[in-house]
Amino acid sequence: MAPVKIAVMGAGLIGKRHAAHVMAEPGAALSAIIDPAPTGKAFAEEIGVAWYATFDAVPAGERPDGVIVATPNQLHVENGLELAAAGIPMLVEKPIADSVEGARKLVRVAEAAGVPLLVGHHRRHNPMIRKARETIDAGRLGRVLTLTGQFWLVKPDDYFEVDWRRQEGAGPILINLIHDIDLFRYLCGEIVGVQAQSSNAVRGNPAEETTVALLRFANGALGTVSASDTVVSPWSWELTTGENPAYPQQDQSCYQIGGTHGSLTIPALELWNHTDKRGWWEPLRRERIPFIPGDPLRAQIRHFCAVIRGEEEPLVSGREGLATLAVIEAVKQAARTGGPVEVAAEPAPARVSA
Repeated sequence: MAPVKIAVMGAGLIGKRHAAHVMAEPGAALSAIIDPAPTGKAFAEEIGVAWYATFDAVPAGERPDGVIVATPNQLHVENGLELAAAGIPMLVEKPIADSVEGARKLVRVAEAAGVPLLVGHHRRHNPMIRKARETIDAGRLGRVLTLTGQFWLVKPDDYFEVDWRRQEGAGPILINLIHDIDLFRYLCGEIVGVQAQSSNAVRGNPAEETTVALLRFANGALGTVSASDTVVSPWSWELTTGENPAYPQQDQSCYQIGGTHGSLTIPALELWNHTDKRGWWEPLRRERIPFIPGDPLRAQIRHFCAVIRGEEEPLVSGREGLATLAVIEAVKQAARTGGPVEVAAEPAPARVSA
């Protein structure tokens, strides 16, 4: 079977990581880097692939089978619409767009064109998360009632030397919390209501530093999540999972999910329950749920190739990315207004008549 030809649009930090994973995947071939910046051209030359400033500069005979969109957030919709018009399947980095309205437009256009649209919430591809979902779906926690999650770490001072990282929209809600919200939706169902508070008391930048949110799920479960890029701690996905070796891994948890018959920690996948009768005086049993670790970014590339070949349906579709972004927008609105915000369900996609 011929390798799937994939181009990477945007040669920033995440674009380079995607390029490396495409090159390492036997079923894929990196066909081009698409980036107007001189650094993008230099990167393409460094790794020995074709370079184009824009997608429309790619010759018709060199068009890829799929494109990974890793451009700045505000360009995702523009780039995605261009790919949908060309009939090219796409994997758009998270967030799918910089606004819910923009995301909604891209999803509708891609669906109308019949073009696969995937969103780069790569943590869903982590085998540990797949096993957690399997454990919950098997009823081992009973009815899920509550969950809590933390993203606590310190971004160093030099991180904020880049101006946009100090501005509104560049705080941990959109940059970091969006990952956690997406996993909460994947593990526990749709979020239908939000309350939140934010603070920028330390740095004083327009971007928030700390946010705490209360989440209400459609199934009746309640959750809390807090995110801060100003706290020294071991409790975050980055520092507990070992997913990215750049972060020093800690033997701690970042999420706890509680149900009527058991609770589960992530990432250790420790299941706590009673051996017989449930009650506060009864002994608790701790069981480690086994799983085989794997690189979720690599798994995401393999999945993208399978979707392009028509072998699989998107795990994280455009509509999934839109739904996660809608919750994030609700968190931002709730933090801004101080009041509760309802998260409206998106209408089902329109059926295409035969």
